[in-house]
Amino acid sequence: MPSPVHIIGVPLDLGGNRRGVDMGPSAFRIAGIGEKIAGLKRAVVDKGDLPAAIPEIHPHGDPHKKFIDEIARVCQQLHQIALESLHEGALPLVLGGDHSLAAGSVAASAAYARMRNLPVGLLWIDAHGDMNTPASTPSGNVHGMPLAALLGPEPAELAGIGGFSPTVLPRHTALLGVRNLDEREKELVRNSGVHVFTMKDIDRLGVAAVAEQALAAISAGTAGIHVSLDLDVCDPSIAPGVGTPVKGGFNYREAHMIMEIVADSQQLVALDLVEVNPTLDVRNATAEFGAELALSALGKRIL
Repeated sequence: MPSPVHIIGVPLDLGGNRRGVDMGPSAFRIAGIGEKIAGLKRAVVDKGDLPAAIPEIHPHGDPHKKFIDEIARVCQQLHQIALESLHEGALPLVLGGDHSLAAGSVAASAAYARMRNLPVGLLWIDAHGDMNTPASTPSGNVHGMPLAALLGPEPAELAGIGGFSPTVLPRHTALLGVRNLDEREKELVRNSGVHVFTMKDIDRLGVAAVAEQALAAISAGTAGIHVSLDLDVCDPSIAPGVGTPVKGGFNYREAHMIMEIVADSQQLVALDLVEVNPTLDVRNATAEFGAELALSALGKRIL
């Protein structure tokens, strides 16, 4: 029997400049994500939404890591509830919200793997590197820092979630679909030791070959794979409702192919869907597309 799926909504909207991603969890539910997953003969439990502060009533604090304390509180709560789901034998499906939430969700997957004395593999699918630190960031927006936190050591407020750091190891981490990096971040990514597959690699080698190479690289000797998917990795023509769209992303079939290869690996332990902004969307198309991608990751087949 496939593991049940626990839906966890995280309306976190403190990590970026453009408001609206706090409505992402509702958009996914309106798209029928729970009912569609149940159609795959999986048990589904919706855990509701975690409470999250809004920027209008909180000062942003340190300009190099804005709202970091509020973000860390949400990530700590997410770590706890996702870890509980993993202990219950379920697969956490985390609906964002901005990508800073992954500091909590990935920490839960890593903590669960650690109980088996194994690392977790991390497939970070994103147009951006998310590897800025408070020292390198040009904006102070924390949604550009969660992968840096997971690799450690900064920002420390996120790097320490789960009680150990680094949360993931570079050799078990792959960045897939990247095509937009800040200048200082480029050096951080090059020096990080993570496996990096840019859109140029995908254009040259093909998405299936790259996805299989990435999964093979990060899954060996692990307890499974955590997939953290930012919908801005897809081209704005098919995913318009994201806060930081970048032309030249995955097309419809490329995105599904990656998720189908994840399903074929039978290594998926948790999935994040983040950065859907309904205020920028067209008839909820991006959330509906994200729900489709979740189905492919969870085993929906063409035939």
